[in-house]
Amino acid sequence: MACNKQLIVNADDFGRSLGINGGVIEAHESGIVTSASLMVRWPAAAQAAADSRKQPKLSLGLHVDLGEWRYRDGARKALYEVAPLDDVNIVKEEVTRQLATFHDLVGKRPTHMDSHQHVHVREPARSVLREVARFLDIPLRHFNPGVHYCGKFYGQTTEGLPLPDAISAPSLVKILRTLPDGVTELGCHPGEGSDLDTIYRGERARELKTLCDPQIPMIIKSMEIELRSFGNLPVGNWRGPTVQV
Repeated sequence: MACNKQLIVNADDFGRSLGINGGVIEAHESGIVTSASLMVRWPAAAQAAADSRKQPKLSLGLHVDLGEWRYRDGARKALYEVAPLDDVNIVKEEVTRQLATFHDLVGKRPTHMDSHQHVHVREPARSVLREVARFLDIPLRHFNPGVHYCGKFYGQTTEGLPLPDAISAPSLVKILRTLPDGVTELGCHPGEGSDLDTIYRGERARELKTLCDPQIPMIIKSMEIELRSFGNLPVGNWRGPTVQV
């Protein structure tokens, strides 16, 4: 009998640093991570792609990187910007470039797509990524009615303030208890080491510890939740008319 609840645990930012790479692989080998999204622009992306080839059960998607912003003095300010988010032509060129780089590194198309800091929920990135995902026939985070996205496992507030309890084992169990029927993608950001040049730094090690907690797989089993990846997700479970958010 098929499980009513299926869970994809997807690690973002794969390839951003060797420490993040190590955390993602450990969370897959010793924890519950089933998929990862690759940031192809960063120096550690080639190593991440090489690491993923040793993990045949780890689905690999494209984490489109158009920039990063931090909340400061009451407003979001850019830490770096790859493409102006209001220029559809430049966004399209950059997404095309990153998709080509993904193929060069990985040797195949991504199993899914999303974006750094969810910039694709707004135009024009929204239309660009929807078009690419439709062409590749792969799920795009937030825009497939058959895959519910859960972003509750995150250790900061919207303003960037620490929220350590949100990435604890009890918090993860609470999230698991409230999963809706169907397929859910749970976003996460594991990492290790001291090379993490990112606004989300110390939280990554805490996430990794929680994701590798040996009690979690037993709890998942007791709740009759089936762990899935984007690579083994039946087509009928996600395909359908795109939806707005």
